Formats: sequence, structure tokens, C-alpha cells
Amino acid sequence: MSIGHALLGLLEKEPRHGYDLKRSYDERFGKDRPLHYGQVYSTLSRLLRNGLIEELGVESGGGPDRKRYTITDAGVTDVEQWLGTPEKPDLYLQNTLYTKVVLALLSGRDAADVLDTQRAAHLRAMRELTERKRSGDLADQLICDHALFHLEADLRWLELTAARLDDLAGKVRP
Repeated sequence: MSIGHALLGLLEKEPRHGYDLKRSYDERFGKDRPLHYGQVYSTLSRLLRNGLIEELGVESGGGPDRKRYTITDAGVTDVEQWLGTPEKPDLYLQNTLYTKVVLALLSGRDAADVLDTQRAAHLRAMRELTERKRSGDLADQLICDHALFHLEADLRWLELTAARLDDLAGKVRP
């Protein structure tokens, strides 16, 4: 995800300080991978340099001075273009798991064991996501659904590959 675009989108609603942006980002998008403060402020510096945001002022308080940022017209246009641009679908054509299966076959190891180990890991992850989905809010439920659908597709591939292991072994073994 483009952190810069996410921060710009959060600034569209109202001007904010860097700390407020980090907190809002983490609440909405960063539950599993919160932003580091350095990442927030380096991104804000880049957005400022590129004319996508501007400083609204500096407020002093009990701690360090806090800069307040607002989005510019150029920033709004940038967010609008980003939102209208589709993400490139990940095709996974160079899959590490496929490589492991082929190498297991080439080395005489049991490729079915590789698939079974991966299947168990996927099922474990699916159980954890399902539990998280049950106790989460709507945003968390949607994020979990996205991950679960990808894991389900992977499981279908694992089953298909397991069914074709003998054919694959005949193609890859000399």
C-alpha cells in the first residue's frame, strides 16, 4: 500500500499533526503492521517537498512543537488519481511453493510431505483469521475475508498439485 496516499487520504477529512496521522493510520490500516514515527515524518517531508501537503502552522504544548499539515489541491488530485488506478493483480507465476515441490521431486524427497506441511500451515492460519474475524469490527472482518479467500485459493492449488504429483514427477525427473 502507498503510505503517502493513505496519509493524503486521511488529511482530506481535516488537517492533522503527524502523531494524529500515525494513530489514525494504525487504527484503520496498520493493526498488523503499525507505522513507525520515522516513516510518518519522512513521508510527510516528501509530500511537503512535492507540494501535495503544506504546513498549516506549528503548535507548542507540553512536549515538542507539533506541525499541523493540510492537503493541497495537488494532493487531492493525486489521491483521486491513485484511487482511480487499479492495482496490478498478483499473478504468483514464480511461486516458492511450486519451486519446493519440483525440487523435492528432483531430489527424490517426498513432495507430498511438502504439500501436507504447507496445507497444515494454511489451515492453522485460516483458523486464526476466522477467530480474529469473529471478534473484529467490520474493517477487520473485511481484511480477514481478503486473506481467507487467498488462503482458500492456495489450498485448492495444493489439492490440485497433490492430485497431479505423479504426472509432475514424470515431467521433472530425468
